[in-house]
Amino acid sequence: RLGQWVDWSRAVALSGALDGRLPEPGEAAEAVDDLLADCAQAEASLLASIGEDAEAERLLDLAEAAAQANFASLRQRYRVLQQAIQTATGRLRGRLRDQLVQASPELARLAEVDAVMEQTLTPREHSLLATVPTVLGARFERVHGQPGWRAAFRNDMRSLLLAELELRFHPIHGLLAALRSH
Repeated sequence: RLGQWVDWSRAVALSGALDGRLPEPGEAAEAVDDLLADCAQAEASLLASIGEDAEAERLLDLAEAAAQANFASLRQRYRVLQQAIQTATGRLRGRLRDQLVQASPELARLAEVDAVMEQTLTPREHSLLATVPTVLGARFERVHGQPGWRAAFRNDMRSLLLAELELRFHPIHGLLAALRSH
């Protein structure tokens, strides 16, 4: 199925990253321990933001109190958290690739392959994840007003954000594992 997401120009770029000459390592971009700590801190901070989202709770209270429930504020809140996840993981992924390039020729190749894969998959990933707030809105309309709807909806919203966080941290965890094993 991945082949359906990769056009010929990206396939050529990926082939070049896989078959190209190994680059020479340079000086370390930053301390590996600092980078590892930053990755762990960013993931923990995002998890805390999702788990303890007081703003979403406040918006749910308002929706419950309103005669006509409006999902727009919750959709905006969801998008803000999505953007925070995307920004943090993109930044960390770039920093990890910079560190890999400096570590060894083999890890530099991994960094190059990861960069091509990110460029290849990000547009499709972004378009698919952009539909989640709409799906969540339909869920909101179905459950609003039912007994226990707030807890159920909040759990759904949290679960979707946690799934996206996990998806976006997969490459980071892979790059971290490669860096640690070096």
